[in-house]
Amino acid sequence: MSDPFYAAFLSGESTTMMTRVYLDKSAFLKWTPRSGNVDFFLTAAITMVLLDMNDAIAKPATEWLDDITLAGQIEGGINANVSRPANGINFGQFFGDRANQAQLDQLTLTAARAVDTTASSYDVGFMVRGLYGAEGRYFNIAGITDRLMTSRYQFIVPQAHLDVHLPWLTRHGLDMQAGILASPMGVESLDPSLRPFYTLSYTTEYSTPFEHVGAMFQWHLTDYIDALFGVDTGNQVSFGGGDNNHTAAGYFGLTASSLANGKLSLTYLGRVGPENSTRSLGQRANSAQRYWNDLSGSYKISDRLTFTGELNFLHDEGLHANTYSFVSYLSYQLTPTLLLNYRGEIYRDDTGLFVTSFIANNAYMQATLGKPTVTQSAPPTTYGALTLGATWRPVLGHSVKLFEIRPEVRFDRSLNGTRPFNDLRNVGQFTFGADAVLGF
Repeated sequence: MSDPFYAAFLSGESTTMMTRVYLDKSAFLKWTPRSGNVDFFLTAAITMVLLDMNDAIAKPATEWLDDITLAGQIEGGINANVSRPANGINFGQFFGDRANQAQLDQLTLTAARAVDTTASSYDVGFMVRGLYGAEGRYFNIAGITDRLMTSRYQFIVPQAHLDVHLPWLTRHGLDMQAGILASPMGVESLDPSLRPFYTLSYTTEYSTPFEHVGAMFQWHLTDYIDALFGVDTGNQVSFGGGDNNHTAAGYFGLTASSLANGKLSLTYLGRVGPENSTRSLGQRANSAQRYWNDLSGSYKISDRLTFTGELNFLHDEGLHANTYSFVSYLSYQLTPTLLLNYRGEIYRDDTGLFVTSFIANNAYMQATLGKPTVTQSAPPTTYGALTLGATWRPVLGHSVKLFEIRPEVRFDRSLNGTRPFNDLRNVGQFTFGADAVLGF
């Protein structure tokens, strides 16, 4: 998922509730480096960069400190379900997963210094963000914050990284981020101000990663094309007891921007590496690859209307499972403060091992590590989902940087006759959600 945009995945048997379920969130090459090498790689890369920079950074210390920004943001919402499922869960939804219950989704505090990615000299920045709220349950990282809280509201550190701009190789150079990173894959983001809807698509939740410990690079090849690559310990895992297998994973891809007279942008990202837990697959988990492929693009049809599309395919060797999907978005700027949004999705889970609701508060991270937990899942299903919504964003001024209210109506349906929704009773599910976001 990117914060660019991210999700975790189920490994083991398709189950209903109170069964052993193992979640482990993989184009096409074999790669099995030891995860311990990621630690060495990060240390070596950062040391090499800092030594090479010496005193080449253009800005003096006082000016550098003046560029540090502090920001906060709070989001709360509710997602109503007229069918009132007995387990209280809106099946297949991470944000707004608790039916008919208002909740604090996230309270974030961020300290950051952005780097100048166009500079001809070295530049160093950073970002540290803390988050508390219901959405922390799904963006936790094993071995870092997963044991701090087991309640509905949890504290996480979704981003804590060093950022460096390196004037190497090409005119626009190379950018590096190292530390705790948000996944760059996908269209939708953990940050509510960067996505059009309160809820997430199936593709974001189940077929893109969320968080990493590692390093990511963006090499500016030309004015319009960048190469993307990186290495990390895996999806939402870290080192030692915080890892679910002993092998690293990595990204590769290209992004093209300002095409078609500035109207079109395209991004392809691939990812490969084992993501399943040794607790569920044994030692085979260290070599069974997961292949992720995500192609997204955005086209500005007019000054008011924008189309975005996302095509995704995932294959997991350990689970012998595939998902494939297409998501389309339309955004129409009706007035300077009112945006109308559409999202349509077709998502195929051909084994029933991916689309899962996590009933217990710590179920998501327990499953990531291959530990028994309480979940609900469905048979192999082709899901269709239609979401319509609006974003009202008045300008309040003063110290309020952002205020927005986003109502939405969403209809999910099984397209092959299974009954995954509302306690496995219904073919379809209506939800009516809304959230409010305040940034300062």
